[in-house]
Amino acid sequence: MGTLAVVGYAAKTAGSHLEPVEFAAPSLGSGEVRVGVTHCGVCHTDVHAIDNDFGEFPFPVVPGHEIAGRVDEVGVGVTRFAVGDRVGIGWQGRCCRACGWCLRDEVHLCLDIVACGTWTPHGGFSTSVTVDERFAYRLPESMPSDVAAVLMCAGVTVFAPLRRLADQGIRKVGVVGIGGLGHLALQFASALGFEVAALSSSPDKADEARCFGADEFIVTSDRAAMRQAEYAFDALLCTAPIGNAWGPLFMTLKKNGTVVLPAFSPVELKLASGEEISPLVDLVAHQLSIAGSFLGNHRDITDMLDFASRNEVTPLIETMPMSQANTAIEMVRQNTPRYRIVLTNT
Repeated sequence: MGTLAVVGYAAKTAGSHLEPVEFAAPSLGSGEVRVGVTHCGVCHTDVHAIDNDFGEFPFPVVPGHEIAGRVDEVGVGVTRFAVGDRVGIGWQGRCCRACGWCLRDEVHLCLDIVACGTWTPHGGFSTSVTVDERFAYRLPESMPSDVAAVLMCAGVTVFAPLRRLADQGIRKVGVVGIGGLGHLALQFASALGFEVAALSSSPDKADEARCFGADEFIVTSDRAAMRQAEYAFDALLCTAPIGNAWGPLFMTLKKNGTVVLPAFSPVELKLASGEEISPLVDLVAHQLSIAGSFLGNHRDITDMLDFASRNEVTPLIETMPMSQANTAIEMVRQNTPRYRIVLTNT
């Protein structure tokens, strides 16, 4: 058998346009599966990878971690899948299996997480990826592959913290930012039984937000509306971490409330400048907490797929051929998709 060739799109240097590349597929290790990519969502983390914003991504880098496809080949010891099975793959393609977090099955907190990304050695902007079988997830039969691809990252990113809030007995939640993450968060929050409000700087998203499940819509630049919402929420899920006026947002939280930051991106959290009174005053006086939420573990992803399927949680998607990857990346840079782009391999 000849060496399998993988075709993909790679940024050869930080910030560069993606270029077509062809390379040999990595050898299958024990417990690994090779998945032919049919659909790959475009996430803002892909932009960060291309731009090397975190200084962690190897170049050339083939981005892409919202993947749906079919198993093409299985390695020695694989027990979960057979050739032809339809699966989804997210941000994480493996784990170290040795650190305390992996041993507790909190694999998304693996101490070697950077080396465990799906893009190692190459991601889903390609014809195939190779991952540990434990990080491929069987998809619900009724779920379209483009929907599943988006849910593998964006879906679990908002589902996992919302479920934790539900488990804590929290009932009233505000979702800040109605974009690629926010429009899914509204759907999940509504289906989980929260009383949920959408907070957005874009008044034209009001009707859509209500269709996604929002009980109310608040324009964050409307000072009167924000004052009326003071002490309204037990928690805020902030899916738009850049450009927020944190003072007024903090004031919408009940005392002992929590701001949850689920977006894996540089967070602009200016707490001591640009406003008459530092938001730190309210943070302390109201006993507020700021919590991060990173991806999800195996149970989170499996439960999310099942929950989304049963409750018809569906992202709004624009599909484009893989050959238009650069166009898709530029659209994400400009925050123009409404709300997710999925690249397809023919």
